[in-house]
Amino acid sequence: MARTRSSLRRALAAGLTVLATAAATLVATAGPAAAATTPGVDISHYQGTINWTSVRNAGIQFAFIKATEGTSVKDSSFNANYVNSYNAGVIRGAYHFARPNISAGSTQANYLASNGGAWSADSRTLPAALDIEANPYSGGYCYGLSTTGMRNWVQDFLNTYRSRTGRYAVIYTTTSWWNQCTGSWTGPWANHPLWLARWSSTPGALPAGAPVWSFWQYTSSGAVSGISGNVDRNYWNGDRTRLIALANNT
Repeated sequence: MARTRSSLRRALAAGLTVLATAAATLVATAGPAAAATTPGVDISHYQGTINWTSVRNAGIQFAFIKATEGTSVKDSSFNANYVNSYNAGVIRGAYHFARPNISAGSTQANYLASNGGAWSADSRTLPAALDIEANPYSGGYCYGLSTTGMRNWVQDFLNTYRSRTGRYAVIYTTTSWWNQCTGSWTGPWANHPLWLARWSSTPGALPAGAPVWSFWQYTSSGAVSGISGNVDRNYWNGDRTRLIALANNT
């Protein structure tokens, strides 16, 4: 994830020469996934000032943008990135870096929804993402929670976010963390899109019970015109039309 540093597959409609050329270019330059996926990034203030027009012109079609962490941190670049990405035609969503050991899931979901993570049906706003992964601070890999405690925390967050916005939040996680810290919990995957973190050429095994990945963060060292330095690169598991459908809840 573009962390605090404190950090479905559908075929595209066949076309004539222009679309064939575009698909070939995507396979050659975008990364390890097939041309039926849609490229995106996730970012925070660590990427500095971003030229979103250049990002969009480079083929990036969506971005998850860090909004909040815990109950007291709002990313200093969120407002600018959220507005400027939208204006450049990038489908954007907010994400929240979870701190399950410092407050209730409901508290953090409300903090996200009140600080940029709300939703509107405007064809460019995705439901927000819960970024829940290995604890980068003190307090243990699973934030000191039992598997039951972690399940309850996550469910509390998800229920509250849905109550506030009417949407099912995306869940960003790794397979290993999820299976260990939630005890291979399968409950959320019937409704909540999986955003899988795996820096590799293939998605690999998914968290227990997840039938498919919706988003896949496949590298933390990507390069994109308009963004200085390395950036997390991602794919949406489908074409732009289906991504807009997710944005609009249709």
